[in-house]
Amino acid sequence: MSRHGAMRVAGTMSGTSLDGVDAAIVETDGLSITGFGPSAYRPYSPQERDTLRAALGRWPGEEGVEAAAEIVETAHAEVLSGLGPFDAVGFHGQTLAHDPGGRGTHQAGDGNVLAEVLPQRVPVVWDFRSNDVQLGGQGAPLAPAFHHALAVHVGAEEPVAFLNLGGVGNLTWIDPRIGAVEEPGAVLAFDTGPANAPVDDLMRNRLGRPFDEGGALATRGEPDEAILSDFLSHPYFFRMPPKSLDRNDFPGLVRAVERLSDADAAATLTAAAALAVLRGAEHFPAPVTRLLVTGGGRLNPALMEMIAGGLEDVRVEAVEAAGLDGDMLEAQAFGHLAVRVLRGLPTSFPGTTGVRAAVGGGQVARPAG
Repeated sequence: MSRHGAMRVAGTMSGTSLDGVDAAIVETDGLSITGFGPSAYRPYSPQERDTLRAALGRWPGEEGVEAAAEIVETAHAEVLSGLGPFDAVGFHGQTLAHDPGGRGTHQAGDGNVLAEVLPQRVPVVWDFRSNDVQLGGQGAPLAPAFHHALAVHVGAEEPVAFLNLGGVGNLTWIDPRIGAVEEPGAVLAFDTGPANAPVDDLMRNRLGRPFDEGGALATRGEPDEAILSDFLSHPYFFRMPPKSLDRNDFPGLVRAVERLSDADAAATLTAAAALAVLRGAEHFPAPVTRLLVTGGGRLNPALMEMIAGGLEDVRVEAVEAAGLDGDMLEAQAFGHLAVRVLRGLPTSFPGTTGVRAAVGGGQVARPAG
């Protein structure tokens, strides 16, 4: 345990970009944040990425899922074993399929396995999304409880928004003047649309590169306006939030850019990610003057400039401008959520996942003995 009754927890995240596992220490009582600790990263090898990618869209018991889960568990055990002392782990796992209202949600990786193999012998909180989906929620996004605590931690005194640009984009609007995240009007959160995933897939398939570094390729191209117009006509953009997406929910966009040059395709997919954010910002309950961006997309100047260009009177900046770590924010979020689970606090809310009432999620795996 740490000061002020906070726990020292290791949160982990293996995102839809399939690049590797982030692990980070956060000190929190599940309500407020009292400090941050060290972090670590364990990349997936090309072979591991291929195995994980082959399992996308699959459910427990289907071909390739067991192999994917073993990779996820091994990678997490390796990165956590060297991270240092902590009281518990928040283990998100790797999302392979997400179908709220249908088959449910599936994150590969078993917290019971991790609890047994970690040398620290601490509780592992996992399976964060299933309970919310079973109770009628979207199961995503889950980071808003952490975002609310962060807004207070950085001293925000008026509405502010966090934007995560991972494989999929998601927005959290926060009113830090409302003290508890479960109170009505404190947060609104939802997935915006595709973010880095389509561009990353394009780069890998056409050029053998993992991503468009610095947005260099997109900068050399011209977005296809007809494709973008068709993209914005997708039914998802006409649904009111909260709402969530799977990594591969916009196959039409991916097919549409197949006829374009590499540069024009990258420019079009990057513009689509930006337009999805701008369309999402129209749902904010009140205007914000600051948009703090986390995830890999914050390192893409082309994407950041497109978003900033569409938001008047809003400072669009990486979370580092507020003294935060944009590479580790999602991992820290699941450390924060793990403490909320351990202390019986809700982890999702009507304004974040659309669940009818604030509910807790997560299972707790404890090492034998």
